[in-house]
Amino acid sequence: MRVVRIMTKMRFALGCVLTLWLALLVETAWAQRVAFINPGKKTEAYWLAAAQSMEGAARSLGQTLEVFYAEREHLRVFEFARELVARPPAQRPDYVVFSNDYGTGAELLRIFEGSGIRCFLAFSKPPADGPQGAGQPRERFKHWIGALEPRAEDAGYLTARALIEQGRAAKAHGPDGKLHLLAIAGDRSTTASVLRNEGMRRAVKEAGDVVIAQEVYADWSRDKAAEQATWLWQRHPQARLVWAGNDLMAFGAMAAWEKRGGAPGKTAWFSGINTSTEAMAALKAGRLAALAGGHFITGAWALVMIHDHHRGRDFADEGLALERPMFTLFNARSADTFLARFGERAEPVDYRRYSKVLNPQVRRYEFGFEQLLR
Repeated sequence: MRVVRIMTKMRFALGCVLTLWLALLVETAWAQRVAFINPGKKTEAYWLAAAQSMEGAARSLGQTLEVFYAEREHLRVFEFARELVARPPAQRPDYVVFSNDYGTGAELLRIFEGSGIRCFLAFSKPPADGPQGAGQPRERFKHWIGALEPRAEDAGYLTARALIEQGRAAKAHGPDGKLHLLAIAGDRSTTASVLRNEGMRRAVKEAGDVVIAQEVYADWSRDKAAEQATWLWQRHPQARLVWAGNDLMAFGAMAAWEKRGGAPGKTAWFSGINTSTEAMAALKAGRLAALAGGHFITGAWALVMIHDHHRGRDFADEGLALERPMFTLFNARSADTFLARFGERAEPVDYRRYSKVLNPQVRRYEFGFEQLLR
């Protein structure tokens, strides 16, 4: 009898071990290896936040993630791509995520063609037509499974509209009765940059009492924006509103204004885009008149879609190239909430709750940022 009990316990224990082993094999089979080719710098608040949110999503979803920083040297993204393709097949990632910053997306798709690595365009995608046209996902490039980008025009529109309201409240009109605005944009080729500019122009057109004194491109650089703003005010001394395509360029323009003896938020008004700690502090202090952001989370949402795609839940029913509203316009209160939720001591976000595979009741991906501030 005792022998029977021992044998029964041994069989039970062996069954438990086999069950755990099989579960481990299944989980390993479903696990995804992902690489992210980051066009920004490790010290650049926006692109660092993008990478960190992706790392958090990967941990939450059981993925492994490699991050390669191009340090704003856009030709380096091609080096990273060739390095990944040159690996032995067993050491290549299952998926690679990258953006179309500086118009590199189409060439990256060509490099990955035939490698067995599936591509996902996040943050910005190449145009479908034209000299660098890439078509649509799963057409010309079969391994390009999809794209997700924030509705970039929203950022330009929201910040410009709020900036104009501040200018009106401060009666910052020129001698002609108009508000004169300087626009410091990012670059000419990145889709997100182009769309942010279009949103800004739409807000200006709707306002009716605003003129764009001049529009320049500072390549997302704080120092270059400071240099440009110096001569812009020499040329347009009546300009009191400065719209910038990101927070760094806004800070560069602020520094130039202060060198002239001006006070940001009191004698000239500035807007920016992104959610750096410095930007949040400037908004709370009144130095920034308007700030929009939240789109750094795009890469994390892309990993949710990749997770589901790998497990057999395709996102094609929602579209292969998704453009979703992700920007929120911050105020002092929501800035505090953001810092509490996404600061150094913040609790990790559970991205599993947004997966259709893990939550069958989810019918449509909701990728707005405001839901993370509730």
